[in-house]
Amino acid sequence: MEIREDENKKEDHVLPGGFNVTQELRKLPKRPGVYIMHDQNDTIIYVGKAVNLNNRVRSYFRKNIGRGPKIDRMVSLIRRFEYIVTDSELEALVLENNLIKEHEPKYNTMLRDDKTYPYIKVTVNEAYPRVLFSRQMKKDKAKYYGPYTGADSVRTTIDLINRIYGLRDCNRNLPKDIGKERPCLNYHIGRCCGPCVEGKESPEAYRERIAGAMSFLGGNYAPVMDDLREKMNAASKAMDFENAAAYRDLLQSVGNIAQKQKIEDTGLEDRDIIALARDESDAVVQIFFLRNGRMVGREHYYMKNTESETDESILTSFLKQFYAGTPFIPREIMMSIESSESQVIEDWLSAKRGARVYLRTPKKGQKEKLVELAAGNAALVLSKDKEKISREESRTIGAVKEIEGLLGMEGLERMESYDISNISGFENVASMVVYEKGRPKKSDYRKFKIKTVSGPDDYASMREVLTRRFTHGLKEREENTVNGHFDRFPDIILMDGGRGQVNIALQVLDELGLNIPVCGMVKDDHHRTRGLYYNNEEIPINRDSEAFKLLTRVQDEVHRFAIEYHRSLRTKEQVHSVLDDIPGIGPKRRRELMRGFGSLNDIRDADIDTLMEKGKLPRNAAESLYEYFHKADQSGLKAD
Repeated sequence: MEIREDENKKEDHVLPGGFNVTQELRKLPKRPGVYIMHDQNDTIIYVGKAVNLNNRVRSYFRKNIGRGPKIDRMVSLIRRFEYIVTDSELEALVLENNLIKEHEPKYNTMLRDDKTYPYIKVTVNEAYPRVLFSRQMKKDKAKYYGPYTGADSVRTTIDLINRIYGLRDCNRNLPKDIGKERPCLNYHIGRCCGPCVEGKESPEAYRERIAGAMSFLGGNYAPVMDDLREKMNAASKAMDFENAAAYRDLLQSVGNIAQKQKIEDTGLEDRDIIALARDESDAVVQIFFLRNGRMVGREHYYMKNTESETDESILTSFLKQFYAGTPFIPREIMMSIESSESQVIEDWLSAKRGARVYLRTPKKGQKEKLVELAAGNAALVLSKDKEKISREESRTIGAVKEIEGLLGMEGLERMESYDISNISGFENVASMVVYEKGRPKKSDYRKFKIKTVSGPDDYASMREVLTRRFTHGLKEREENTVNGHFDRFPDIILMDGGRGQVNIALQVLDELGLNIPVCGMVKDDHHRTRGLYYNNEEIPINRDSEAFKLLTRVQDEVHRFAIEYHRSLRTKEQVHSVLDDIPGIGPKRRRELMRGFGSLNDIRDADIDTLMEKGKLPRNAAESLYEYFHKADQSGLKAD
């Protein structure tokens, strides 16, 4: 699709659908802004920013040899465009980022991952602060360290700090709750200094512990290692070998953490180091995080839609998307490739940070070596992970494509599956699991407790569940509910069964006026999937195919989710029926009993004095409980 702006040619160019490109191009202002391209379904397929909208948007409709097949393909799909004028290029950049994040246009270079970073949070705003794991940096007056890349290593570090300094990890409201409850197990085994125990630990003494922990998190390991080494040697001389071994293990753990900080910078600056590696089809951006001159972690990101893009444009897209979503912005960002938009990105990041941010492309010295190290790591990730990515896409997106081929369909992105669980009609429950692009989306899983069906009637239970699910969805859509639970409908429903289950689903959808494909997963005599039931036909499926493996995973997952929910209800019902129905035993006393004894069998076997002591019961309640269990035993009943 090309527009030749020839003075002698007066005929306007009109796209399919009636959009007059020639007239709209004449309206474009010569100002900064964002332009948005739509396809025939009015879906946004590309978002871009421009210093001059008139020049930039016109360029898409001129003859442009060497523009690249991806852009040519995108232009061929355009059926209309719109634009938003801004006062500056900086405003255009911010708006572009927001629109890309919201709409995820097909032809924008995008981050393939949407990762969050773990932080270590010290709640210095509390009287007795804690050291916690956090996925977000909030403006809550707490002190944050990070970001780190490995959640496991962060949890290991937090556990080590709590052990060394004896810090609490409970949720008690201190000092308000001091002395109200018994101290936890950590206090009794010497892992917590016990600030919840009245008179045990003053706020000032506890603050000294926190100060040591924060010094440790800042990279000052020497005092801790010296102290542990001294205690280890003293315990060894005193022939207290158990404690000596414990100090030795702690010393080794601190040493391991200290060894991980291999990159040091005497400038003690916060820096991010970013480099790009790519091949014919893939691109990887590697980022190193330096905090206070030490490398605290690294991460890599795969980019998609990079064909025909330059290295500079890929890295520029990464910068804008990555720093639009991360809560921490360092003072300096070092890159392997200089960006033509460096100045406007610097201004944008400086405004976000509230202090000056610098983008650098070092050419010599230690900084250049750090960038080269990042680039080498990116290339290594690209070569090592290529096969892994291919396998993962084969078992997810590839499997969905196989299912589409079997059913003669397209666009199966979201799949929902349902299952009923009960034991002889007791506590009928249902589960709903969601898969998107072949991967489970657990945030969209839902559980249902059957309300209108008594007894083991799976068909009636399924009818109720589907009716409730889609009725809620229609209501949320009608009311434009924000963050609704059911407003997004599936591209296909996978029923755990054949003709009967499929027909139930189709009847419900028909009654609600919905047109959603329904497919049954038909099982053989061994309860294994043997085929798909779709459009009144059973379709065989290859047991060695990725499609079969994905369907098996969906079946296993929907069963697991339903059974776990049913088990939790049975457990609650069991505890309720045995303890709550006993005269004198309410919820509070039940909790004390379970805390003191740990199991129903131990409660049943206890005598009256033990029930009073460990269960904290008055005598009349203990006698009532003892009498209940003994009568139950005499009549052949079991407490559990």
